[in-house]
Amino acid sequence: MVDGKKRELVSRFKSGDEIGEIRIPMSNSSISGCSAFKKKLINIKNVYDDREVGSIDEDLKFDKSWDQRAGFKTKQVLVVPVIFKKFILGVIQLINRRDGGSFSRLDEKSVTEMAKILGIALYNQKRMAKARPNKFDYLLENNILIQKELDKAVSDARKGKEPIESVLMSDFKISKKEIGKSLSRFYNVPFVEYDKETPVPAELLTGLKVPFMRNNIWVPLKMENGKIVVAMYNPYDLQKIGEIKSLFPGKPLLFYVALKQDVLNLIKHFTRKEKKPVSMEEILYRLEGEEEVIEDEDAVLYEEDSAVVQLVHKIISEAHRRGASDIHVEPYPGKEKMQIRIRVDGMCQVFEAISYALRDKIVSRIKIMADLDIVERRKPQDGTIKFKKYGGLDIELRVATVPTQGGMEDVVIRILESGNPLPLNKIGFSTANYNNFISAVTKPYGLIFVCGPTGSGKTSTLHSALAYINTTETKIWTAEDPVEISQRGLRQVQVKPKIGLDFASAMRAFLRSDPDVIMVGEMRDRETASIGIEASLTGHLVLSTLHTNSAPESISRLLDMGMDPFNFADAILCILAQRLVRTLCKRCKASYHPSREEYDELVREYGSAQEFKKDVDIPYTDNLMLNRARGCPDCYNAGYAGRMALHELLMGTDAMKKLIQNSSPVKVLLDQAGRDGMKTLKQDGIEKIFGGNCDLLQVRKVCIK
Repeated sequence: MVDGKKRELVSRFKSGDEIGEIRIPMSNSSISGCSAFKKKLINIKNVYDDREVGSIDEDLKFDKSWDQRAGFKTKQVLVVPVIFKKFILGVIQLINRRDGGSFSRLDEKSVTEMAKILGIALYNQKRMAKARPNKFDYLLENNILIQKELDKAVSDARKGKEPIESVLMSDFKISKKEIGKSLSRFYNVPFVEYDKETPVPAELLTGLKVPFMRNNIWVPLKMENGKIVVAMYNPYDLQKIGEIKSLFPGKPLLFYVALKQDVLNLIKHFTRKEKKPVSMEEILYRLEGEEEVIEDEDAVLYEEDSAVVQLVHKIISEAHRRGASDIHVEPYPGKEKMQIRIRVDGMCQVFEAISYALRDKIVSRIKIMADLDIVERRKPQDGTIKFKKYGGLDIELRVATVPTQGGMEDVVIRILESGNPLPLNKIGFSTANYNNFISAVTKPYGLIFVCGPTGSGKTSTLHSALAYINTTETKIWTAEDPVEISQRGLRQVQVKPKIGLDFASAMRAFLRSDPDVIMVGEMRDRETASIGIEASLTGHLVLSTLHTNSAPESISRLLDMGMDPFNFADAILCILAQRLVRTLCKRCKASYHPSREEYDELVREYGSAQEFKKDVDIPYTDNLMLNRARGCPDCYNAGYAGRMALHELLMGTDAMKKLIQNSSPVKVLLDQAGRDGMKTLKQDGIEKIFGGNCDLLQVRKVCIK
């Protein structure tokens, strides 16, 4: 077939379960390409006869490498172009006549007839494809989406086995409202969204089986003007429509279109058997009335209907809903209210203030859930909570208690939501950093570090790297504290220093267990680092994290630990420094034209005008637009929602290895890294500012230079 965009011939072939592709240019460089280029039949008796091949065109040569790769000897070749109304659509190529003779006149005539029929079919197929309406024509026509993006969304949806609409919303930030308009126009029916306030149509649900509705993705919504309104994912599915009509005999139906997840949410909303959710205000109101009442302590802390239990569950659920990574429970002495703060996108904010009378009960309830000693208040304790066990969300919580002034006890709860790691191309790498990092993680052996402070996404980046190389052919061991992200195919070990299972002992065990790749949660000491370097020098890929501020400083830190500079230089592949910067809310960020002074400040922050011109090369013009925070209900009027990573990638080049061997100071290492193409964290952040993702205020908060 002809790929019209690239002017190439594309041949697809299947081997086992995999589909491969061969592409050749439409030119005289190949026999098929020559046939398509000249639009003429080519019949060759022996492709290894250079004189016969050259008689067709002096530039034409047979590419013998195909035979060498396939172990198949090509002799006779007959190629006929597939043409319709002067349009070249492809070629048919026959190889090796069975009797060993040349292809005959009858063969030429037969294949030419076949090419004519195929030409008509292919032309009609293309014409019909252009005329066929698409669910997302509205998005294409209104320039909300371009065809290339739609094709990628379709491809990603197939790979991820999820609806295209979900990919459009998550990856391309197209609103549900716009997608709804497109679907409504295509199906010519109204679009309906999930609303948790939708009344339950109990009379319509009577007798219906929930699994049947869920599997076929439809649900009755309401009665409207004597008709039953049904929401479904595909209102053009005649078979399903027939089955739905048979469930409501004699009753007129009206079909609406809805997103797949919205239909499933409506089914769940209509059929769940749980109590009406109680608001935080209602729980606190109930507790305020009980403050002076002497209650049985066991009832307060253990009974599921207890208001204290409900309050703790509500705090955790609401913090998770708002995207918090941590919950800080902070009681104060005397009659001062207990403060609860949550950390969202790296910033702490006040979540609730609760009466002093409840502080001990709330702390005790959390300690019971984490299986901690509620009597012990003098020493720090730590534990975990499987929140699903208490009828809540499927999340894990890490709990740490710390005795504070006045006989109080602070509690910090870290929310660990198990999920798949982000793909490497979705974590904010620049093109150069992405290509360099991929080249490092695909090496068979060596040492890779990701460095940064606590909470900078180091472990998430390592898991994204492991997901990229996680195949059935690769044995991967990880030692983590704790195991925050689970991946199928990885053998993951939670270290337990109390029983002697630390990072160093885990690594020794891994080396006896035939690893290809080892990931160590952190290299805290000389012993662990030494084992990691030795493992990387003996044919293993080793990945780990460090608590350092920048990539060059990591080298000095490891050498200060007592690492042999020659072994370390031989082992190092790359060091990635990382920070998480708050991003502007995608729903409310405002575009504006910056002043010349603001532009010059960004250039100064980058380093120098020469560096900026070489790396970024965005001149100041009247058309230059940046984004800034505004604030809306979705981001709780903060103007920021979510975070993205800033990166500083130091590659283990030959020049860098030589400096490491000489134990060079950080300044010398930094200068060499710059010559090797490394961008500092702030430079990466400024490039992301010009990309419209964040602002200088947030970049300055996470990196200095």
